[in-house]
Amino acid sequence: MTAVAAPAAAAPSKGATGWLLVTGIILASLTEALAGTLLSLGRADIIGDTSVTPDEFAWLDVGYTAFKFIGFALAPWLLTRIDPRQLLLIATLVMGAACTCAAATAHLDTLIVLRMVQGLAGATLLISGQAILFWNFPAARQPILQAMFAMGSVVAPATAAPLLEGWLVDNHDWTWIFFAILPLSLGAAGLLLIADPTPARPAPPRRLDWAGLLAFGAALFCATYVLTQGSRWDWFEASRIGWMTAAVAAGLILLAVRQYHAGAARLFDLSTFKTDDFAFAFFVSFVAGAALFGSGYVITAFAVSVLGLTPTEAGELLLPSGACFLATLMLAAWLIQARGLAPVATVPLGILSIMIAMWMLSGSNGQSGADDMLPAILLRGFGLGFLFLSITLIAFSKLPAASVAFGIAIFNIGRQLGGLMGVAALQTSIDHGLVHNQAILGAAITAGSPALAERIAATTNLLISRGVEAGAAAKTATAMVGRAVGGQGTIIAFDTAFNLVALLFVFGAPCIVAFKIFLTKAHGKQKSVPAEAVP
Repeated sequence: MTAVAAPAAAAPSKGATGWLLVTGIILASLTEALAGTLLSLGRADIIGDTSVTPDEFAWLDVGYTAFKFIGFALAPWLLTRIDPRQLLLIATLVMGAACTCAAATAHLDTLIVLRMVQGLAGATLLISGQAILFWNFPAARQPILQAMFAMGSVVAPATAAPLLEGWLVDNHDWTWIFFAILPLSLGAAGLLLIADPTPARPAPPRRLDWAGLLAFGAALFCATYVLTQGSRWDWFEASRIGWMTAAVAAGLILLAVRQYHAGAARLFDLSTFKTDDFAFAFFVSFVAGAALFGSGYVITAFAVSVLGLTPTEAGELLLPSGACFLATLMLAAWLIQARGLAPVATVPLGILSIMIAMWMLSGSNGQSGADDMLPAILLRGFGLGFLFLSITLIAFSKLPAASVAFGIAIFNIGRQLGGLMGVAALQTSIDHGLVHNQAILGAAITAGSPALAERIAATTNLLISRGVEAGAAAKTATAMVGRAVGGQGTIIAFDTAFNLVALLFVFGAPCIVAFKIFLTKAHGKQKSVPAEAVP
């Protein structure tokens, strides 16, 4: 495949108004980027201002993510009923209004409801915005357009958004993050109103499978809670995790039954998987989502908990990765659009780059600084840029126009679910590693150890030389050695997590290759059947 044949629409937009539409879509996606990453750096401030416990605070994250999944499932149906540009405009304005209301309240129940609205609106604007790009512009321009869309939907939440949010938290407070979304939503809405109308919807109106949507929503709501809170409750040691997992299974079984019996009104158009390229890209995006979200989580957590960086400094750490990510997106778009490079050609390079970058980060320690981590972080951005644009173009290049919105929704569900599972696995590894490492290190340092006695004596003498009373110096020295042991255990736990992300591709890459071979052989057999049937 040397050219991208994106689904054609009725009449592609041309001229300045077409680029106004593109800019409006990018600004709309930026509102979701800010809203979606708010809780990662503003957690402590929000808990303090709202006077809630960590368990109560968790519902803000669960509500947003679960309703984002529901929005992914609902948006394709909405696009068969509402003009795409109007739906994008409504979702963008709803996002801005919900964020403004959230900035004006500190009541937990109200914030949870508003986070659910934000998740629903965010998913809707992402699906409708990307679908408009495929429906409204010719295939030859899709590489650069999808690279620009990825700036707001993938690059910003992974890199630029944490820096802005960290700066706002450090210099103002968390409500300013919500306030910052309002002008973005209004700017996007203005550009969407000025732009030319979008072409007619390529998919005919269809009924909504309410039972299937409820089953899917219940399953993903419980799955979100299990994946985000499972490590905190030591997974199945807590009964709530067990019965929520059972609810996930029941909901998915009911959804499968509805998909079989609902006919043309089924919730998901699974005919997209009949296209080999989409099936392959979906599988890759699931693995890539785990790498993107997982690596971002580990790098930020390491910077804050081990290196002791402020939220602003932690955001600055990821900024070079974002610049490299963006530059590589543009390079990949140029190679594919202008030079005719097959999108699949950059996938191995992206996987290898991310794998090497995470292996390099596994050597980080308490004395590491931003300069030490910069080469690996830049390499991570390089790999993500080559990987995400390619799998996007591979996924949707051969889908019929009527299936594009459903394909985008399924693709995003897979990437988001892969990200949740990746973060959950890494969080569990770090939590267990902290306990295990401290136990091992503590057992190795016995009370009669000459090395321990020498270290405590040296630290005590240093404190006494600085004017600390002898008795207090001895107690302080013992505490300092204990903290050093705990810190070393934390570093080992994070280094193990970095290695796990690298190993994800060590084991995932052969699976990706095997899956591609399986699809190729299965497609070859399907082609051979009609020929054999001819007498």
